[in-house]
Parts: sequence; C-alpha cells; structure tokens
Amino acid sequence: MEELVERWQLTVGDEYPPGAAGRVFRVERADGTPAVLKLSLPHREAEQEADALERWGGIGAVRLLERDDEQHALLLERCEPGTFLSESPDALDVLIDLLPRLWRNAEGFHTLVDEAQIWIEHDLKNAEHGDLAAGLLRELAPSQGEQVLVHQDLHGENVLAAQREPWLVIDPKPLAAEREFAVAPIVRSFELGHSRRDVLYRLDRLCAELGLDRERARGWTIAQTIAWSGGSDYVGAHMETVEWLR
Repeated sequence: MEELVERWQLTVGDEYPPGAAGRVFRVERADGTPAVLKLSLPHREAEQEADALERWGGIGAVRLLERDDEQHALLLERCEPGTFLSESPDALDVLIDLLPRLWRNAEGFHTLVDEAQIWIEHDLKNAEHGDLAAGLLRELAPSQGEQVLVHQDLHGENVLAAQREPWLVIDPKPLAAEREFAVAPIVRSFELGHSRRDVLYRLDRLCAELGLDRERARGWTIAQTIAWSGGSDYVGAHMETVEWLR
C-alpha cells in the first residue's frame, strides 16, 4: 500500500468499515481531490471490475482514476454523501433508469455461459434446491439473447448518492449476459422490501418497464440466488425469495 500511496501521491484518511472483498480508504490526491483507494482480495467475480468501470467511463458508475492490476488496487472517484440507494423511497425508479445506461458492449468480459457452468460444477453440488437451479441454468444459458455488459451484484447497497450524478454504481461484478439476467440481484434485494408481494412487484415492474422476458428473468433470479447462497449470512431470506418465485 505504501508504494501505491507514494506513486499516486495520496494522503490517506479513514478506512471504511471492512468488507469481505478487501480494504477501502478515504484518500486525497495531490490536487486535493477526494478519492477512494480500494485494495481487493483476488476473486473471480470481481476480476474485471476495473475493466467494467473503464467501459462505463463514469456514466452511471464511479469513475476509475488509477489501477494497478498486480496489486489488485483501484483509485476511484469518491461518492459524497455516499448514502445507500436502499435508503431512498425511489430506489426502484433509480435502478430502472440506471440499468440501460450500464448495458454496454460486453466484448472481452467473462460470459454468463461460463459462469453458469462453474455454478453447476461447484456451487450447486450441495446447495439447497441445487437441482432446480442447475436445470434452469442448462436451459437458459445456451438460449440467451443479445449479450451486454451487466453488473451481476447490482442491489440497493451497491449504488451510492453522489454529487456528479445523483446516484452512482459501485463494486461491479461484470459479466457478458442477456439483459434479463441483470435484474436478478434487484429482484432479490431484500433491502428494498422482503415479502412475496415486494419480490413479485420488483420482477413485474422491471420487466414491464425495460421490455424484458419475465419468465427468463424469473428463472435467472432463481438460479443465481441459489448459486450465490452458499455460505451467505442471508441464506434464509434468499430461500424465501426462491420459494416466492417458483
């Protein structure tokens, strides 16, 4: 970290609360611009985070200021005041506006086809409802429509209030996938309300307003929710979501 601080001419401030992905610090650049230094633990899902931020170019997402792939380090635009979108009563409106802005050319990104195969071979082996998810993935993955860049973890606490734009996306876990897959993390985002009515409302509204195939979006949500539930602190809530969607 010391070498990065010197090379990027940073003044380091407070550390954000620690997360599973690594360590994040408030910093200032040499010209006084506030920024964020993110030091990540290597992880397959976040391997192309910097590439996604570069592809978005600050449109709907935080700007990437510097990157060091060997040290898994990113220097990012800081979001102020930085409150979570999940705290806004307009959260779903914001997400419906953001999603099409993020659906860029996906050339060069890991594919949902490959990711689905990893889930089938590893994550679903001992998962609750693993057979259900594997069956959906075998049906949906090879029959996708147009591939776009999607953020497969776009929930209510991965969008922050900012000044350059009212809301900016953070922490992309990018994939090349069809648009229907992109709504899965939003449909199950219990921060936005956790009941059968809430889940189905989000699914129906996202698909209707974005012109998506509801059955495919429903299938992707079930499959990814099951695949991502292993080791999660929220497995109970996620399994309730699966039952409501079945």
